[in-house]
Amino acid sequence: MARRRRRPLPQGVFETEIRDLTHEGRGVAELEGKTVFIDGALPGEQVRFEYTALHRTHDEGRVVDVLEAAAERVEPRCPHFGICGGCSLQHLAPDAQILWKQKAMLSALHQIGGVQPEEVAEPLTGPVWGYRHKARIGAKRVAKKGRVLVGFRERGGRFIADLSRCEVLVPQVGAHLVDMAETIDRLSIPDRVPQVEIATGDETTVLVFRHLEPLTEADQAELRALGERMGCAIALQPKGPDSIHPLWPETQSLWYGHPRFDTRVAFAPSDFIQVNPDINRAMVIQALEWLDVAPEHQVLDLFCGLGNFTLPLARKAHRGWVTGVEGDAGMVRRARMNAEANGIGNTEYAVANLMEPEADAPWLQRTYDRILLDPPRSGAREIIPLVAGQAPRIVYVSCHPGTLARDAGILVNEHGYRLQRAGVMDMFPHTAHVESMALFVKD
Repeated sequence: MARRRRRPLPQGVFETEIRDLTHEGRGVAELEGKTVFIDGALPGEQVRFEYTALHRTHDEGRVVDVLEAAAERVEPRCPHFGICGGCSLQHLAPDAQILWKQKAMLSALHQIGGVQPEEVAEPLTGPVWGYRHKARIGAKRVAKKGRVLVGFRERGGRFIADLSRCEVLVPQVGAHLVDMAETIDRLSIPDRVPQVEIATGDETTVLVFRHLEPLTEADQAELRALGERMGCAIALQPKGPDSIHPLWPETQSLWYGHPRFDTRVAFAPSDFIQVNPDINRAMVIQALEWLDVAPEHQVLDLFCGLGNFTLPLARKAHRGWVTGVEGDAGMVRRARMNAEANGIGNTEYAVANLMEPEADAPWLQRTYDRILLDPPRSGAREIIPLVAGQAPRIVYVSCHPGTLARDAGILVNEHGYRLQRAGVMDMFPHTAHVESMALFVKD
């Protein structure tokens, strides 16, 4: 069969009005009866744009000039905005960003789940710069430039963006990307260091250098010196995540605290933690307030990770019990260690694949007073039928409005819960990520 010939892009610059914003943060326009998604455009604006891609159902473009700017448009703080794929909304004022995310959540709940909250909670907001304490950035020696680049990938591409700094990374790292790149360039294997993992706790930042070939003693000295200049610990990763080990100093300790609950969560550099510590602390406080946990309650914490919610829940339900369930055995092991280190004795943990749950699991044979769900982007559809009805209050923490909406529809329309409250959290300012929380109540 002959391959269908790709149509050439329309040449020149075109003018249009932007009527909406996609979930990815692109402007939506209608041109000659076809939808066009335009990078860098905001609702209500009149723009000139050029086409970048043609598809059967829609086209794509990017702004060349803004003829009439929206009131919410601001000057991006980062000089690399528009090239780097780390941010997509720096041209939209932060207050408008979070309202757009709230609109996206409510729209998904209505259109996908067929539900709407009885109350819309005030958004949780915090610092919008230097907030990102966890990230993985790429590194690559580019022959045409004659040097190493360190940073996020370009928007819509596979190449590393040429960055001098990053405004959303913790400043201890974001202000030193050039130093990091130059250090890698001086190593004996500059083209064999593909990434750097960044992990920041309350007291320490660790930079984990992935290297595909062994480092020489001189290489290790270069990385130690970088750590001293930046005030960061340095770790090495020759193979998979389990191979990560300290280079300098020999002892490294990563942890973050929940001061309201007098708890600390220790974590490894490769562990999943929330990237924004200010929003995370506010999120945990709000979740426990919405759950209305009493001292004698039995609580189920699904997708518990290292104990981000489990430990504070155990402080509140100090005469009851908290059961944490997580699919990763290593994280469950560290969750138990975190509970012991905090002197918490009223928790227990189970390793279980919550995407393929076993109905006869011992932890599912109990009745709970409260349930907390904090699933990945794929949501909690598989486990909901097995726990719905076990507790009169469920708090669902979501990182994807589509799966939250789908699961909300299941809880409300199939299991008789009310969506009493829902609200968004600004976990990832300047990006299109929508983090939210919902409270389901069964009378």
